[in-house]
Amino acid sequence: MTLIVDTHTHLDGAEFDEDRDEVMARAKAAGIAKVFLPAIDLRSVDSVLAVSNRYPGYAYPMIGLHPEEVRADWREVLAEMKRRVSSRFIAIGEVGLDYYWSREYEQEQLEAFEEQVRWSVEYRLPLMIHCRKGQQEMVSVLKRYEKDLPGGVFHCFTGNEKEAAQLLQFDKFVLGIGGVLTFKKSHLPEVLPSIPLSRVVLETDAPYMAPVPMRGQRNESAYVVYVLRKMAESYGLPEDDVARATNENVERIFGIHVNNI
Repeated sequence: MTLIVDTHTHLDGAEFDEDRDEVMARAKAAGIAKVFLPAIDLRSVDSVLAVSNRYPGYAYPMIGLHPEEVRADWREVLAEMKRRVSSRFIAIGEVGLDYYWSREYEQEQLEAFEEQVRWSVEYRLPLMIHCRKGQQEMVSVLKRYEKDLPGGVFHCFTGNEKEAAQLLQFDKFVLGIGGVLTFKKSHLPEVLPSIPLSRVVLETDAPYMAPVPMRGQRNESAYVVYVLRKMAESYGLPEDDVARATNENVERIFGIHVNNI
């Protein structure tokens, strides 16, 4: 059995407070070797650490300020967050730009993102990047630090071949592929074969965006197996081959080895 990794899951969220142990047990039973937990704000820095402490060697925390959580006080928030950066964290995330709903804090988001990109360089931690309706702005920020960045993941990639190529010019980065791959109207199954298998990782973004056949339900890490299944189908490869390749990508980006059984 080839184990796999859910590289992006919010299992620290209140949505899992009633049955977190069961959710973790289902993930392990489904062959999920490890789960990576992004922070989104100061409170969630505590919650991802708490969950990681409860499931040592299985759940791994990240630290970062999500673009939708950026407000006028972002400098104070990041100053407090930076004081808490330590070797416990496997990445700076979830960070980025999100102009989908509003551009009210457009400049603040840009400055907060760039500050956290600098953390990635300073602490040699990969980035977990969220980007909606801001790819050009995001790319221009990353370009300034391209030579010094240790790498990372462009989380929840749903774009076309041209957008994939623009992101993959950052050669130490990979694309995070989740439940959208399985959606009926998704074009990702046609886009994926143009993306080298060495440049993708698996994710759920639980509790959001559950894959088919679980769409409409609360997402959880066990469901990443449906993403793996569709990814293997898209590449025309056995699931074990895709699992091994994505695990190698996880090890390269995060330095965390996945033992197979």
